[in-house]
Amino acid sequence: MAIGMRTSVRLSLALLVLLILVCCGGLVSRLSAGEQPADAANFHRDRLVAWCIVPFDAKQRGPAARADMVRGLGLSRVAYDWRESHVPTFEDEILQYQRQQIEYFAFWSWHDAMEPLIKKHGIQPQIWYMFPQPAGETQEQKVQSAVQGLLPMVQKTAGLGLKLGLYNHGGWSGEPANMVAVCQVLREQHGVNHVGIVYNLHHAHEHIVDFEQQLKVLQPWLLCLNLNGMNDGAQPKILPIGQGQHERRMIELILKSGYDGAIGIIDHREQLDAELSLQQNLTGLAGVLRALGQEQAAASFGAVK
Repeated sequence: MAIGMRTSVRLSLALLVLLILVCCGGLVSRLSAGEQPADAANFHRDRLVAWCIVPFDAKQRGPAARADMVRGLGLSRVAYDWRESHVPTFEDEILQYQRQQIEYFAFWSWHDAMEPLIKKHGIQPQIWYMFPQPAGETQEQKVQSAVQGLLPMVQKTAGLGLKLGLYNHGGWSGEPANMVAVCQVLREQHGVNHVGIVYNLHHAHEHIVDFEQQLKVLQPWLLCLNLNGMNDGAQPKILPIGQGQHERRMIELILKSGYDGAIGIIDHREQLDAELSLQQNLTGLAGVLRALGQEQAAASFGAVK
């Protein structure tokens, strides 16, 4: 009887182990297949980052009207782009975002007038920084040249406790492999851990075909990924999400990659009211998410126009 019971226990344990292996194997298989998350929280409306809404706004809103517009669209994060004429209103912009409980998510490039304001108001925007084509003949020389040129801004942002995002804008400095190489040298040779990459689809039409591979290269370093409608040959360069040939596939790849960082939508059409431009992107993105089965994320958009 005891022998029979031991045999039964062994069989039960063996079946349990087999069941666990089968379940785990199925999980690994599903993960390796790159399934979408059940809910892509970073695509929810209130997590999106509004970008290129200051000098590109046909209405040329001031800080208060812009904050009202952003909040009225159900958005709560802004990456702030500017021109010299906007410098006198830097502080008011911060105050108006605080009034509307909008996160001052990022600041374009740099201006010394921002340093005391960052300290005064306790904000921590990412600094989105485009670095020029570096000198050098070999890849190693170019990477080292880029690193040396970036070190002053690296040190400034470190001292302020801010993340520094290398911003793709075409050329050598906008290539994912080159941007990653610069980040790696900064980390490995200079002990820098606050530098990453801001990647913009509207400056990445040359990587439509191999976007999945480029995303794998970029993903460990991404601070923000800005979406755009994507047609072959950048015709046109700026296009609302959902109106292009390729962005649905690209967004599906983003979802399957497991990237859970910030997602941006852009205005960047100076002939249009920024509110209309952002609304077009919200409407299009909601449609793409719904088509991809992301019902919770799509539902966060509410009744988009």
